[in-house]
Amino acid sequence: MLYKLNGFPEQDEIVLCKVTKIFPNSVFVDLLEYGKQGMVHISEVSPGRIRNLRDFVSEGRQIICKVLSINKEREHIDLSLRRVNSSQRKEKLEEIKQELKAENLIQMLSKKLEQPIEKIYQKVSEKILKEYSHLYLCFWDVAAGEASLEKLGVEKKIAEELTEAVLEKFKPKKVIVQGEIVLNTYDDNGLDKVKSLLMSVEKLSKTITIRYLGAGRYKLAIEENDYPAAEKIFKKAELAVENFNDKISTGTVIRERKE
Repeated sequence: MLYKLNGFPEQDEIVLCKVTKIFPNSVFVDLLEYGKQGMVHISEVSPGRIRNLRDFVSEGRQIICKVLSINKEREHIDLSLRRVNSSQRKEKLEEIKQELKAENLIQMLSKKLEQPIEKIYQKVSEKILKEYSHLYLCFWDVAAGEASLEKLGVEKKIAEELTEAVLEKFKPKKVIVQGEIVLNTYDDNGLDKVKSLLMSVEKLSKTITIRYLGAGRYKLAIEENDYPAAEKIFKKAELAVENFNDKISTGTVIRERKE
């Protein structure tokens, strides 16, 4: 991992560590993001009595720890493994996964430009990390059109090549809201009336798709970047279908429930 931070971590911060040494009553680790060493006392490895620390950790293994205390003068950092809950561990692992994904793009770019990865990483990170805590956060903004690498100061050639890769690999996550449109009509021009309604619904957004299911039933799917946007369009579709109703026609939208 190329990502490195200066100074010391904060108390209660969740950090990525690598086990380097195991003693009878303590475990020594490297804080991979800070380039410093820390210690996990046996009492902070796991609740309950521990007979052998090697039942819980091993040299070379990466673990997620919580910072308990810091002595900057002695450069001593006390850590805890047992005080990291599942949610914190999951969040930290996802952060690491995303940052490694960003670094992988830097690696591919370095091969393409035939330059050392450390050199490319420095050129990119020194600009981005002035505004963001991690590269991947910037890349998500670039993918969403909310940031520009060149405007952040990244060298033009690198910015262009990297942006192309980011748009391919950091595609915004989509959410899908679905339902079923049910239409019944005794109108002499019922087919045209149904077609007109479905076309009006489809025109509400490019993210809408409608598929015929049979017997006056149609599958409605809305794919958006987030739920609020999808919900807004779904409500517009419901209003459009309500306009189908009259003395001889009925139209309803049945929301698909999540299991």
